[in-house]
Amino acid sequence: MTIVRHSDARWTGDLLSGNGHLEFGSGSFAGAYSFKDRFAETSSPFTNPEELIAAAHASCFSMSFSAELSKENFKNIHVETIAKVHMAKTGDGFSITQIHLETHASADEISPENLSEIAVRAAKNCPVSKALASVPISLTVNGQIQ
Repeated sequence: MTIVRHSDARWTGDLLSGNGHLEFGSGSFAGAYSFKDRFAETSSPFTNPEELIAAAHASCFSMSFSAELSKENFKNIHVETIAKVHMAKTGDGFSITQIHLETHASADEISPENLSEIAVRAAKNCPVSKALASVPISLTVNGQIQ
């Protein structure tokens, strides 16, 4: 079985002063994006490709972690994940150089060691992690670097 998801992105103008609009195929999100905001350190109403990758990775990992915990019959599962996508100038352009997942999770009657072990497995099994395998991905579970 193959599942296909899509999104639509449009861009108007040149790279520096132009802007874009994107829509998820599901209709659940539509928003603006811009080059200027891609490199800004302040928040704005515009998104950027790296923020969208971070959202995809955080949500995919959280679901993967929950699935792995469920397979082990843990109950009352709660997972929160922040994905930090690092981008830096490399050579003549820019590259995503690292992704760091910070997750806080809990489940009834689970040890910190078991939680960490399952989190590492979830990171390897997450489809977005697999798609981004060319980028170093690090993981912190409840404050502990894995």
